Amino acid sequence: MSDKATIWGHPRGLATLFFTEMWERFSYYGMRALLILFMTTAAAEGGLGFDDQTSGAIYGLYTMGVYLLALPGGWLADRLFGLKKSVWYGGIIIALGHFTMAIPGIVSIFGAGGEAVTGLDTNSFFLGLILIVFGTGLLKPNISSIVGQLYAPGDVKRDAGFSIFYMGINIGAFLAPLLTGALATYNWHLGFGLAGFGMVLGLIQYKLTARHLSDVGNFVAPATDKEKDARGSLVQKVTMVMGLVGVVLVLMFAGIIPIDATAIANLSGIIIAIVAFGYLASIILFGNLEKSDRNKVWAIGIVFVFSAVFWSGFEQAGSTLNLFAERFTNKSVFGWDIPTSWFQSVNSTFIILFAPFFGAMWIWLAKRNLEPSSPLKFFFGLVGVGAGFFVMYFAAKIAASGDIAAPTWLIFTYLFHTWGELSLSPVGLSLTTKLAPKGYQGQMMGVWFLSVSLGNLLAGLIAGEASGGDAEALANMPDQYMTIVLTTFGAALLLLLFNKPIRRLMGDVH
Repeated sequence: MSDKATIWGHPRGLATLFFTEMWERFSYYGMRALLILFMTTAAAEGGLGFDDQTSGAIYGLYTMGVYLLALPGGWLADRLFGLKKSVWYGGIIIALGHFTMAIPGIVSIFGAGGEAVTGLDTNSFFLGLILIVFGTGLLKPNISSIVGQLYAPGDVKRDAGFSIFYMGINIGAFLAPLLTGALATYNWHLGFGLAGFGMVLGLIQYKLTARHLSDVGNFVAPATDKEKDARGSLVQKVTMVMGLVGVVLVLMFAGIIPIDATAIANLSGIIIAIVAFGYLASIILFGNLEKSDRNKVWAIGIVFVFSAVFWSGFEQAGSTLNLFAERFTNKSVFGWDIPTSWFQSVNSTFIILFAPFFGAMWIWLAKRNLEPSSPLKFFFGLVGVGAGFFVMYFAAKIAASGDIAAPTWLIFTYLFHTWGELSLSPVGLSLTTKLAPKGYQGQMMGVWFLSVSLGNLLAGLIAGEASGGDAEALANMPDQYMTIVLTTFGAALLLLLFNKPIRRLMGDVH
């Protein structure tokens, strides 16, 4: 267990993880806010000059990869490193990735320019993305698993703890687009470098305060030969997964070699679905689990589907909605155009405002036996995303008519998305730690992030078609937004219909 000191009524180790994740998310969202804008900006203006479809596919592949590697990252923590060391190693690799993306900006400052820097842009860009993907896959699932281990089974403060942890994520996500976006107006790559500096600050904080975690997150060897054999039987499967992931990541160099990035992204979506459900099936069939644990793994599989639908809508913030802000939104404030990336901080602002309220609300309802079940919270999350895109449907109608939309359309969209996110995301993290069988905590958290991975990939593919990059795409944009509305509302109703069967599979977990 962690040391017995508390802060905010929670274990002191939560603060260590809060600030580590805050700076890691600063690095991630700082770079993500610039990513699709950098790719779609003309080369003459310092960008890569990719078209919308290629940019959306590469964006989807990258954000997919960040979460896809959470599965082998969780396995490495469970099997080799332990959770705490995995967080440390992952953070180092992430920082290296951001600094690699910053290299062209540093070179240009010292006098190099022209074609030399343009070529370096592309090479360092993709190499940096791959490093960030590997590092985040090692850090992201395991730091969330440590949060879950801070609390005893059945502790009603667990969901509230994850909501506080989630607020730390969004403080980093709020600051990052403002700071990296401002710096990127001078040089894109300096914005990428500032993101890396944030990760370094997170690593320093993590090392200085790690004592508060005590023995939580250390590597635990299998207790019995039976458990060792059960976990070891997955080695070949995980190795195969990592090999497939490696192929996908190499193909992310689609901007350098003549490969259709959209086709790769479509194939990758199929691979993720096969890997996720094949992996869960292998645990159910060969994991030597009790019936109750097998049922819980089935529940994780069902939650996977609805989580992917949620993230396919929500994660268009960095792609579709980012491009809408760039192209069709009035950004003028007292005659000055604010950087487009600053809109990426709106969602985080709402998270910071509402996360304490949601955390307190779950505890207040739990004490009165009125707290909604986890599937019902997922229902609210899907409704929130659908409501947000219903707002954007009207904004898209304005854009399609040739007018510039007011920024309030995006602001209200992010408000609905925030309410949906707070109903689903921290709850999903907490639910996964509660449903995961003993010895599979890191791997089950990896499966959760696989659902996020698939959702991110779909979001990138949708962005390539729904971003209004030409006259035909602009005319079709309202209908495409309405398709997202109907899909998310439909998924929400389906989840509500199957609420009771899912709860039976979850057993004593609610």
